[in-house]
Amino acid sequence: MCAPDSSSKTASSSEGLLSNNKVLVSAIAFCGAVTIASVASLAVVATNTAGSGGSASPASMKDATIVVNTGDMLYATGKPPEGENPCEGKKPELENYDCVIGAIADVKPQAGGNVTKGYKGGMEVDHVPITTPYWQNKMCPVNVHWHLGTEHYSAGEYDEFGSGPVQNNYGLGDRRLAETEARKGYQCRYYDLDDNKFNTPYVWKHCVGMRIGETYEVHWPHSAAGMCGTPNQYQTPFYDGVFCVDGVLTDTAAQIGVQAQIFTIVNDEDYYYPDLFRGMIVDGEMGQDIAMYTGSTTGTSRDNEVCSQYSPITWQVDRKCHMISASSFDKMCADMKAQRDDMSDDLYAHGSRTLVSDQLTANNQANRKLRASA
Repeated sequence: MCAPDSSSKTASSSEGLLSNNKVLVSAIAFCGAVTIASVASLAVVATNTAGSGGSASPASMKDATIVVNTGDMLYATGKPPEGENPCEGKKPELENYDCVIGAIADVKPQAGGNVTKGYKGGMEVDHVPITTPYWQNKMCPVNVHWHLGTEHYSAGEYDEFGSGPVQNNYGLGDRRLAETEARKGYQCRYYDLDDNKFNTPYVWKHCVGMRIGETYEVHWPHSAAGMCGTPNQYQTPFYDGVFCVDGVLTDTAAQIGVQAQIFTIVNDEDYYYPDLFRGMIVDGEMGQDIAMYTGSTTGTSRDNEVCSQYSPITWQVDRKCHMISASSFDKMCADMKAQRDDMSDDLYAHGSRTLVSDQLTANNQANRKLRASA
């Protein structure tokens, strides 16, 4: 697998390999390790065969099988050169406030809500969500993070009948690796304890506190005021990226948006996607059945009594749940480590906000089958 095909060599590929000695050395080291492991495994088989006085039986061959843990995959985490971060500290301080309908200053629509097809929220609003892919509105992703379980609700996909490796208690919370409380949201319905892809351990190299078989809701905040196309595009906290460039935002519902996609983690490379870092996956059934509405930022500091002032913003939420490999997430975390800004506070799952009530959910839900990359 590691030996190059001499018939496919070109000057450009050779120059590309030689231009990065670190990559070359890493590749040689990796191939060497695989070769040593392969030789060792052959030695075991040969010893077993010799000891039995004949050819290895199917049972002994099965015992000698080597399973490669995909957690050993190597990803680049080198950062760009140090430089000034113009987005640092750009988050406006808007404190949470009481969710009081009919007060002097009416509460704004909240998220995450019910995205089941046909659902309509109960809050009358005078604005509409973005119904085209964000890139068509001169917006770019400025962060990626995810929540334990889902903050949104889609009947039949991620709902109260979902399951996972840890029973969902819908509010009492369970503990992530750092031993702090993280409220778990809804779960998908894929989990099967008897299926190897849900119970085979994965050695996480970059993400923190993740679990095979668990459901996570991934968010990609987008903004027209991001430092798009620069080393400072991705920021933690995401608010710094959303509000980075001064004088741009005049209509938050039309210039700030979040993509949300829900995944169950499996240890199976048939579900590998290499670029989860950059946005919602649009492939086959993934990223096609989209609910769109306006709401707010989320997180466990808000519920149906305490609301977020960061509203209205557009939400585009995939109604379907999808399986994805653990290595896809680990690759995303490696990409996060490679950003100029320190994204380490987003390498683990955040808690999920309680499902927003009907009266706090906007009544402007729109539906769209995406045909272009989101």
